[in-house]
Amino acid sequence: QLTSKDGAIISMGADVQFRVWDPVLSIMMVKDLIAATRMTAQNAMTKTLMKKSLREIQAEKMRIGEQLLLEINDTTRSWGLEVDRVELSMEAVLQPPQENLVGPVATVPPVPGLEGLDGTIQQLAAHFFGSSLALDGGGTGASEAADSVETVNEVEAPTAPLLSWRKPSADELLSAVEPVLSEALVSQVGASYQVNIALPSGTWSTYFIDLSSGSGRISHGVPEGTPDVTLEVSEKDLQDLFSGDLRPLSAYMSGRLQVKGDLHLAVKLEELVKAMKQRR
Repeated sequence: QLTSKDGAIISMGADVQFRVWDPVLSIMMVKDLIAATRMTAQNAMTKTLMKKSLREIQAEKMRIGEQLLLEINDTTRSWGLEVDRVELSMEAVLQPPQENLVGPVATVPPVPGLEGLDGTIQQLAAHFFGSSLALDGGGTGASEAADSVETVNEVEAPTAPLLSWRKPSADELLSAVEPVLSEALVSQVGASYQVNIALPSGTWSTYFIDLSSGSGRISHGVPEGTPDVTLEVSEKDLQDLFSGDLRPLSAYMSGRLQVKGDLHLAVKLEELVKAMKQRR
């Protein structure tokens, strides 16, 4: 289930046919080949379809399937697996397009951080800005939603400072990692991670989290050796990951967390998040 560019909520399915051309490599690279392939396909499908309107999805299913095949293979070929065919099927339209919703919202003074957002991402943002900004509210018309946005913008102007108070920066978050490092955590995870963080300024910050030996360590910058997993994530999504609002697997499936390496090891980072929450 996903939300299209024009606000339609649709239930999509896909028939993915693949072949394993290197069984040894597939066993070495991923723990569960079927699950990893399914998650990769879901991730690619969600990212692609959220950028298209319902009409485009209905009219271009074959072309979208061909595009998804290429994107999925970019990931799975390194596992010794190749996808031969992706066939999309629209199971149901759960909510029709809300084309008139985009116009009124865009004409009012934008709330910081909501510019250009739509669909599911708008709903996620609405969660942080308060219930008065529920753009998916049952029975709420487009003009009513626009009024809600305008009211929040005028009456609750300090929204951005409030968010910055709730969500520390990437540097602050990662500096909080070091106190929770331990031999017990290393024994649970047993992997090293390079984390590339996309900052709001448009620049990147890189950290290395080594949970493969000793009591673990964290450092700023690119590691000397090759990490087991390389992650790419925005600062905003990193904040949600470390606060527990977003799980690593969900972040990967929604396209908010890019993973290079063993997906099974990437998901193990959740043990680090648990350790940080217990320390609070």
